[in-house]
Amino acid sequence: MKNLALFFIGGSLAMLGATSVRAAAAAPIRVLIVDGFSNHYWQLNTALIRGIIEPTKLFEVSVSTAPAKADSPGWDTWRPKFSDYDVVLQTCNDINGGPAWPREVQVAFEEFVAKGGGVYVWHSGNNAFPTWPAYNDMIGLGWRKKDFGVAISIDDKEQLVRIPAGDGRDTGHGSRIDTVVKRLGDHPIHAGLPRAWLTPDIEVYYYARGPAKNIEVLSYGFDPRTSMNWPLEWVVSYGKGRVYTSTFGHVWKDDTQPARMRCAGVQTVVVRALQWLARREVTWPVPADFPTATAASVRGEIQLSTLAP
Repeated sequence: MKNLALFFIGGSLAMLGATSVRAAAAAPIRVLIVDGFSNHYWQLNTALIRGIIEPTKLFEVSVSTAPAKADSPGWDTWRPKFSDYDVVLQTCNDINGGPAWPREVQVAFEEFVAKGGGVYVWHSGNNAFPTWPAYNDMIGLGWRKKDFGVAISIDDKEQLVRIPAGDGRDTGHGSRIDTVVKRLGDHPIHAGLPRAWLTPDIEVYYYARGPAKNIEVLSYGFDPRTSMNWPLEWVVSYGKGRVYTSTFGHVWKDDTQPARMRCAGVQTVVVRALQWLARREVTWPVPADFPTATAASVRGEIQLSTLAP
């Protein structure tokens, strides 16, 4: 009888554990978009991101808008609780005079990632906070001066080439161009995707620089100005956390419905990256309209919520 009781207890615990795993997988991924200042059109950017990810029904999305300046109303009380979320999607960019986050917020962000949180660094978020050492470690490569750190290019044999600080140029980009995205390796975000696909009107950053520690480059594109291949997507391990960065997602001040945000390839990768960052199984399917190596695929207009002022 004792053994039978133990059997029932053990079976019940196993069923409870399996149920908990299924419930966690079914629960929406909690995403916090952090915006508020950038040299890009951050209000439209946030609205477009929400218009891409919310219709999937996979995400519960919140927004924390940082005051635009350190002397703006609300600065002393702006304290997002990162630990309430699975993934933080970081869009702030302090180029052209934006503020550094308060040190208390920086520490909370560092702890969130180090303890296992996920971070999606959206386009110009990669340009931000060059004087914040932990942030540089998280992003691996950023928009920096040429003496700042290592740059990474990809040679014709798809091998990574580390370029020492001081060699080459400051980070930059040429004109926006249609670019063939070429996969490296077999990361879960890219499982089932073609090895190459065409995306419209993007910026290919050359000589992105940084510590480049614990980094894995996921894809690359060709830049005509330098006649070299440069990373388009990469991931970094920071403590127990995961950080994904890409140069996709440029939204400028005269944009309304940019084709680069309506690209079926980019939209698919965004959803899959968020799943991976949240430590969920990457289940979002490869759609029938995914681009090929020779043909881009631009979807219809993204439905927008009201833009922030």
